[in-house]
Amino acid sequence: MTPIIHATSPAEFLTVVPRLLGFLPQRSVVLVPFRRGRSRGALRLDLPPNDDRADEIAATMIGLVCRVPEADGCAIVVYGDTDAPARALIAGVERRAEACGVRIVEALWVTGGRWGSYATAETGTVPTSAQLPPGIEQTAPPEADQFSGAELVTLDAGRSAAVETACESLDHAVRALALTDPENTAARVLRVDPRGFAAVCLLDDLPAFVERLLSADPATLDPFEIAVAAWTLGRPSLRDIALICWVDGIDAGDEAAQAQARWEDGDQYPSEIAMRLWGEGPRPSPERLGRALALSRHIASAVPSSWRPGPLAVCAWFSWALGRSTHADLFARQASELEPEHGLAEIVRSFVGAGHLPDWAFQLGEPED
Repeated sequence: MTPIIHATSPAEFLTVVPRLLGFLPQRSVVLVPFRRGRSRGALRLDLPPNDDRADEIAATMIGLVCRVPEADGCAIVVYGDTDAPARALIAGVERRAEACGVRIVEALWVTGGRWGSYATAETGTVPTSAQLPPGIEQTAPPEADQFSGAELVTLDAGRSAAVETACESLDHAVRALALTDPENTAARVLRVDPRGFAAVCLLDDLPAFVERLLSADPATLDPFEIAVAAWTLGRPSLRDIALICWVDGIDAGDEAAQAQARWEDGDQYPSEIAMRLWGEGPRPSPERLGRALALSRHIASAVPSSWRPGPLAVCAWFSWALGRSTHADLFARQASELEPEHGLAEIVRSFVGAGHLPDWAFQLGEPED
C-alpha cells in the first residue's frame, strides 16, 4: 500500500518530490498534479536553457497536467543552478494553469541545499533527516539523478566471453539451417556447436521462451538463452512479439505471433496490436515493464557490440513505457550510434523529442478517500 505523507510546509513538500520521482532531479522542472489535495504522481522535464520558448513550453507542461484524470491542481518545483531560475517560464505556467482551471498549489525553486518560493520571499534550507514529515520514513530517499540507470551493466569477463561464443555458435547454426549465406563455405565446413542448433529450437515457441526469461534472474541465464534473446530483439517481427508478451503476458504474445504469421501470408496486421506499441490501451503492470527493462539491459550488456542495437532499442522502449523519457533517449542514442537509422530507436527518439508519453502514463489508480 502506498504510504500517505502529510507535508505541511513547502520545505516538507520538497522532501517528498524526489521520492515521487525515484531520483534526485538536476536542472529540471517537476510538475506534481493534485486531485482534491492528493498528489497524483510527478512529471519531470528538462529545464530550458533560456526563455525563448517559455510560453510554448508552459502550454506543453499544463497540457500534460490536464491529461491526468480529474487533476485540479499542480505544484511546480524548478531545480536549477541559481536562485529562482526560469521566472518567465513559471509566469507562463501560471497563466496557462489559470486559463485551464488548474490551481497552482506551490511554485518553488531548489538550488543545492537551498529552496525558495516564486510567489513570496520565503526561502530556507531543504530539511534534514530529523525534520521530515510523518510517514516519509517508509520510503527510502533516492540518491541518483535522472541519468542513473541508463548505462550498460559491467559483467564478468568470463560471462561476456561465454555469451560471445554462444552468439557466434547461434549465428553459425542459423546460417546452416536457413542457408541464408550459401556462399559462406566456411560455415558449411566448420563444425557447428550442437548447442547452437538446440538454441534455435527455443524459437519454436517464442512467447513461451520470452515469458520464461521474464521470470528468471538475468544474471543466471544461460549464455545461449541470452544469444537467442538478443537475436530475437534484433529482428523487428520477432521483437514485437516479445514486446507484446512482456507488456501483456503470454496469451497476448501468442496472439501477436499468430498475427505476425497471418500478416506474412498477406493479411492485415491488427491495429490494436500496433497501437499497443504506440502506448495506447490499458495500463500494463509497472512491475512487468520494470523486469523487462532489467532483462533487456542485461542482454544488451552481455552481447558483443554488433548484437546490441536491438536490445538497446528495446531498453529505450521500455524506459519510455515506464515514463522515463530521459533514459529512453539515452538508450536510443546508444542504439543509433551502433546502427544509424535503427527503426525502433528512431521511433523512441521521435516520441521523446515530441514530448509524447504513453496513454497509460496518465492512468493512475484512484486515490483512497
